[in-house]
Amino acid sequence: MTRIDSTPFGTLTDGTGIEKWTLTNANGVAASILTWGATIQSVLVPDRDGNVANVTLGFADLGGYTDPAYLAGNPFLGSTVGRYANRIGGGSFTLDGETYKLSQNEGQTTLHGGSHGFDQRVWSATEVEDGVRMSYTAADGEQGFPGTLAVSVTFTLTEQNALRLDYQATTDRATVVALTNHAYWNLSGEGSGTIENHLLYIDASHYTPVDATLIPTGVLESLDGTPFDFRTPHPIGARIRDEHPQLTTGRGYDHNYVLTDGSTKLSVAAVVDDPASGRRLTIETTEPGLQFYAGNFLDGKIRGTSGRQYRQGDAFALETQHFPDSPNQPDFPSTTLLPGETYRSTTTHTFTLSD
Repeated sequence: MTRIDSTPFGTLTDGTGIEKWTLTNANGVAASILTWGATIQSVLVPDRDGNVANVTLGFADLGGYTDPAYLAGNPFLGSTVGRYANRIGGGSFTLDGETYKLSQNEGQTTLHGGSHGFDQRVWSATEVEDGVRMSYTAADGEQGFPGTLAVSVTFTLTEQNALRLDYQATTDRATVVALTNHAYWNLSGEGSGTIENHLLYIDASHYTPVDATLIPTGVLESLDGTPFDFRTPHPIGARIRDEHPQLTTGRGYDHNYVLTDGSTKLSVAAVVDDPASGRRLTIETTEPGLQFYAGNFLDGKIRGTSGRQYRQGDAFALETQHFPDSPNQPDFPSTTLLPGETYRSTTTHTFTLSD
């Protein structure tokens, strides 16, 4: 059985206390989740020699997560993001003939729910078997989105070293919803340096190229012959500086992959191996898309849990998701949620040792 511990993690300026919930299994794997933003704060994993390191980016105290300078940069370290993960172009969408103007926090774009999204909300925590359920209710009109949305994310840790995230949401009014977690990973240990030598596999044959504002053009483009093709595992940094217009636009990899399976069953989306430590991360999901982000905008201004700087390429994110800007892209999988329906999504992060 997974051991579950809850400890204080600081107090907000309004006096609200934040909790850290730590899940630990018999293999020495431990994941800590905060009630601030339903945030994955740390994940401790042994390497091939049994040495344990934290493999996700975050902060040692609450002040790091609430610092205005940090929030202005939109890094979302380990946060649960919503009501709509990724980007909505123009900060607006139309649903049932009504246009909704949203909070814009990346130029005219709405990124990860807006300037005060789910990442900056206090979630309530309830212990469950092998884990903790984080819950939050977003008011009708919050950040411009319609409908009162009741959301929960259940974090569980198995004896197979799988950190499982089960998302659920219901609404009292037609709305759009897409949830993910924005964990940044470095399998050598957070603050240890570049991830460009990590070997990456992504089970996708197409991706959604973007315009200058990082909004999808609406095309599903083949990966054949491009530096975006990770169907054969290779180092993240092997092609990141190749001459390709999409690499220039994103300052590297920051793109949505169309997962090959395309079903709602739990399927492998990506596998990452770190030759240095022997750690392997396998991500499975029920989602149709995966945002691969290679930490392009980390600029050294953040000092994380280890006290070390986070620089460009020091971590990667693999965000399981619906496609960006789906509310404005009728050919993309729908993200509309209606009263009486339940949004469900599952993603697992399994830590093993490479062969």
